[in-house]
Amino acid sequence: MKLDCRFEQSAAAIADCPRWNRREIAIAGRSNVGKSSLINALVSIKGLARTSRTPGRTQALNFFSLGGELALVDLPGYGYAKMPAELARQVSNLMSDFLAARTNLSAVVLLIDSRRGPREEEFALAGIVRGRQLELIVAATKVDKLRRGERAAMIKRFAPLNAPVLPCSAAAGEGLDALRQRLLKISRTHGISRPRPEPPV
Repeated sequence: MKLDCRFEQSAAAIADCPRWNRREIAIAGRSNVGKSSLINALVSIKGLARTSRTPGRTQALNFFSLGGELALVDLPGYGYAKMPAELARQVSNLMSDFLAARTNLSAVVLLIDSRRGPREEEFALAGIVRGRQLELIVAATKVDKLRRGERAAMIKRFAPLNAPVLPCSAAAGEGLDALRQRLLKISRTHGISRPRPEPPV
């Protein structure tokens, strides 16, 4: 399945975010979790989201239209990037402000390395999502690097998040169809009242 997806714009400040009625699904995760690779594999468009060998290159909000009603938002990574302290603070505040107040936001896909499991940052982010009563989708990435016998232990590590876990692999394609279906379902389950466009700042 190939999704109709294209890059629309980047935003380095909340005021620069698009003013549209699309329901937005944020893609969040640590800087080395493979967000860009998963986005490209998910929509079957090579190079749509920029990948880099240096984690932390995403320092703005990147918006991608998805079909006629949805949008993906690639959030800056956290927890690894080597950047000046002031820039790191600005990026962190940008992501926090977006998650806390963006009215178009309907769901967050939280990417977590399947070999690592959730840590303090992931629990904090999940708390923000639940506080706004948004849908939380947890994707356990890089499952192709796990042995079959390690998967049961992985699921136990993810259990404290109290959310369904979708094992995924951008390299092997595992779990991508299930994740696509979850994303497309959002436009149906949240389709009764459309969000108002963000007002001018």
